[in-house]
Amino acid sequence: MPEITLIMLGAGSSSRFNQRVKKQWLRIEETPLWLFATQTLQTLFPFTQTIVTTTPDEMFYAQKFSPHITFVEGGDTRQDSLQKALLHVKTPYVLVSDIARACIDQAMLVRLLAEMENADIVVPYLPVVDTVVYEESTINRDAIKLIQTPQLSQTASLKKALQTGVIYTDDSSAIKAMGGKVAYVLGHEKAKKLTCKDDIPTMDCLQAPSNRALVGYGFDVHAYEEGKAMMLGGIHVHDTIGFKAHSDGDVAIHALIDALLGAAGAGDIGELFPDNDARYKDIDSKVLLKEVCTFLRKVGFEITHCDIAIMAEFPRLSPFKDAIRFCLADIMELNPVHVNIKATTTEKLGFVGRKEGVAASATATLHYYDWTHV
Repeated sequence: MPEITLIMLGAGSSSRFNQRVKKQWLRIEETPLWLFATQTLQTLFPFTQTIVTTTPDEMFYAQKFSPHITFVEGGDTRQDSLQKALLHVKTPYVLVSDIARACIDQAMLVRLLAEMENADIVVPYLPVVDTVVYEESTINRDAIKLIQTPQLSQTASLKKALQTGVIYTDDSSAIKAMGGKVAYVLGHEKAKKLTCKDDIPTMDCLQAPSNRALVGYGFDVHAYEEGKAMMLGGIHVHDTIGFKAHSDGDVAIHALIDALLGAAGAGDIGELFPDNDARYKDIDSKVLLKEVCTFLRKVGFEITHCDIAIMAEFPRLSPFKDAIRFCLADIMELNPVHVNIKATTTEKLGFVGRKEGVAASATATLHYYDWTHV
């Protein structure tokens, strides 16, 4: 059995896809597209290693899906990402595919494997069946090949071919340019690339996302601190007594962020915004909430509801509840009726009852983005 590393290229995004959810994070039932495409190939061959490239801001989340994948920070271009991934390859052969090609069948992979010892790279292609006109001249369509991925290369040849500094649109072009031998095998119509949203209905291996609700819980507490303004739920509620915190200490928003991240299985607020990072010193928590909401939508979620309970003996919060609700609804792009705010005391019990600080708990509900309706 030959030793082959699988590289799945998934960093970056396509402007042609034109959706706020990145296509690699579309859910196939409950699995993100990048993982679905990776697992499809893993079921067809026992790869020695699997490498997936991703963007820096998504790597922490992608890593939560599998301990058996090596994640590599991608570059600005496909070729940059591939070169970074190749630094981690130790096998003599490497199969490089694009996450956007999710419907690969076993027969296509078998054809690639059958030719691997006969060339520096083996490439799947589709023949052209229509008449082709180039600059007003009809050309021989039998001489045209529509190149697909995955492509199976000798690792050393591919590394060498990419060191020239020239940008190529695929691996075979780079190897061919340095005089390497390219073998072509028949690809498959279903192995088309997901480029535009209109491609989705044509890819019958993609199953609709699950519609189940995902619920997360969050809790936060901060002690009072004199000499600073108090922010709760994004609203200024007191001038001279605020919260002791690295940020503005908005316990309601912090609890909400943890609830949102919990529903997505994305860890907690400290993983995204460490309290020892100078960038977040005294930061407005509304900025953090906005960033989290943008991230969640980008990786395939819709925010549908939240419920927040604020526990405080001081200040009296009843006059601010509606303002908090409208503020948070605006940030999360929700109907205000789907943002519920409750204010309560602890009947003078505990640190809240002793007027030492404020606590807040929150639940949030997410659903997967339903790409069947795009």
